[in-house]
Amino acid sequence: MQRFIGCLGIIIGLWSVSAIAQPEVQLGINIGEPTSVQKRAIGEAAKVMDDFMQAFNAQDSARWASTLLFPHVRISSGGVVVHPSREEFIEQMDFQAFARSYNWQRSAWDSLNVVQADANKVHIAVQFSRYNPQQKPLASFESLYILQPDAAGKWGIRARSSFAP
Repeated sequence: MQRFIGCLGIIIGLWSVSAIAQPEVQLGINIGEPTSVQKRAIGEAAKVMDDFMQAFNAQDSARWASTLLFPHVRISSGGVVVHPSREEFIEQMDFQAFARSYNWQRSAWDSLNVVQADANKVHIAVQFSRYNPQQKPLASFESLYILQPDAAGKWGIRARSSFAP
């Protein structure tokens, strides 16, 4: 019986983590009243950002890569990494090593603020936090995400510049 209750507690804990609400995308002070074209672009970008975090927390490399455009650029830790293809990105991602290195269990957006937007590109200044398995915050980081549509019109994240390691 105690084992059942313990398992039930773990299941409820995992369910509650997956159900944590993400903040709404906010407009930066320089945006003003967005045009209908900007609203459409911001809406597409917001969906990608939500999918990005859900796939990351699910530790699903293929789904996570589907939120990115390639080549994909990440600027962090004093360096620049260019992922030339989806396949290369998936192959190099090791969620288990990442989790062990940082005692990480999940991440969450703290804020998403659109700082620039037009029909073909949206810049979102974000803050996100990483959490350990006990749901205690490990650290928070500010980043800039650049989203745009590919040639077929599918929106994705082209580049990320982060203060996170």
